[in-house]
Amino acid sequence: MSRGPENIVILTGAGVSAESGLGTFRDSGGLWAKFDPMKLATPEAFAEDPERVLEFYNARRANLIDAKANAAHFALAELEQAWLMAGRGDFGLVTQNIDDLHEQAGSASLLHMHGELLKTRCTACGHLFTDRGVIQREAACPKCGQTRTLRPHVVWFGEMPLGLDQIYKALEQVDLFIAIGTSGTVYPAASFVLEAKRAGAWTVELSLEPGEISEVFDETMYGPATEVVPDWAGRKLG
Repeated sequence: MSRGPENIVILTGAGVSAESGLGTFRDSGGLWAKFDPMKLATPEAFAEDPERVLEFYNARRANLIDAKANAAHFALAELEQAWLMAGRGDFGLVTQNIDDLHEQAGSASLLHMHGELLKTRCTACGHLFTDRGVIQREAACPKCGQTRTLRPHVVWFGEMPLGLDQIYKALEQVDLFIAIGTSGTVYPAASFVLEAKRAGAWTVELSLEPGEISEVFDETMYGPATEVVPDWAGRKLG
């Protein structure tokens, strides 16, 4: 008897990129322990002191440019390719991360719900473009020509995450939901596992250590992402 399709939705957070040298946010050494997010990651902060906000995100860009995808990213990209080539079901990868490490590894079915650090957006005309350089406050938008309108294409606190309609639609039809390297504290992403369970999905948590909602998951594996993700993905394809 042939088995039916198995639709997968994977959610990744900062923990999947930590071993690539990118900081997490909410642990004792995370970015928000060192910086006040209300002064660096809100529309109000940008309006009040745009130079300070741009300095912070330009520094994060410089850090990201040197970062390389790790074994966890490659394992997910290989899983996606094998899953889709075999016709085993739909595959969706949703990331809370604003880095490009999933793309470096070859992931294609990817949605950045918190935006992308290496893109710049014009607040005047909405023009969005890939940009690996420094965002200058006085720089002109390449489309509309206005100045003092450029900002990083990231979702700040108080702004709506991207692609929520698409994500919730996928969760309505999901058979297997995996959360990787995410704390389970930030909504709406923290609610995705509950949406998946309502759809009857098997739910898996892969993380360095238990999170705030670990008890909700059907299956858990703890350890460095570069170990637990390839191990889990390999067994899933085996």
